[in-house]
Amino acid sequence: MTDDGSGVTTEFARKVAAVLSGLRPGDVVTYGEVAAEAGFPGAARAVGNLLLRDGGEYAWWRVVHADGRLAPGHEREQARLLAADGVVTSDGRVRGRRR
Repeated sequence: MTDDGSGVTTEFARKVAAVLSGLRPGDVVTYGEVAAEAGFPGAARAVGNLLLRDGGEYAWWRVVHADGRLAPGHEREQARLLAADGVVTSDGRVRGRRR
């Protein structure tokens, strides 16, 4: 996982990867929670950008917006993957978020 497309793995990318690797079926966290747990509070957007470029290496569908919204443009796929994890979604949002 890289965060700048250069092929160089940064400290940010390594720490975010560690948080994402710890997610298990049924876990749902926000981009902000991932950033904070990785030691970079306030870097929610950077987490989202990193997930966009990771090539599907991590369970991106377990990460949602702070208000529970699913990833824009990927709502159907994310809802399907979350349902397979036992997570309930409706109206493009996670219901009963847990970790």
